[in-house]
Amino acid sequence: MKTLIVYCSSHGTTEKAVQLLSEWMEGEVLAVDLKRDKITFDVRNFDFVIIGGSIHAGSIQGKIKHFIAKHYNELVTKKLGLFLCCWHDGQTAIEQFDTAFPEELRRLSIANGIFGGEFLVSKMNFIERQIVKKVSDVTVDSSNLDTTAIMTFVMKINSTFAHA
Repeated sequence: MKTLIVYCSSHGTTEKAVQLLSEWMEGEVLAVDLKRDKITFDVRNFDFVIIGGSIHAGSIQGKIKHFIAKHYNELVTKKLGLFLCCWHDGQTAIEQFDTAFPEELRRLSIANGIFGGEFLVSKMNFIERQIVKKVSDVTVDSSNLDTTAIMTFVMKINSTFAHA
């Protein structure tokens, strides 16, 4: 099975999650950071597509939205996994996830994951630091990345490979 992981990582948290996903996934994995990588790929060449990003100012990255819009008709025919890295948990995280991904993709997705997040203040610019301080009262690097949620997500996906 060939898996494509498409993501955006602003400060490195989503990239950490993708590294774990890539290590734990069965089969061949190509991970592409839409913000950084200039890799050409065809979604049709993959059995499984995982899409993930993080929340900034209440929304997932624009490059993720653009990818979904551009490849929507192909994505609805694929085995999908969707994940979000966000600081919040509970109902707030669920609402952010629901806002980040279209309803039909959420419904079709084999695995949906909310992986927690980080505030990497040391990697933020001045304006980002001020916003984080005001909104979350965080002034130092802080993490609540949930490796158990990542492993659960991978297990759901890997179990589909055994039945393929």
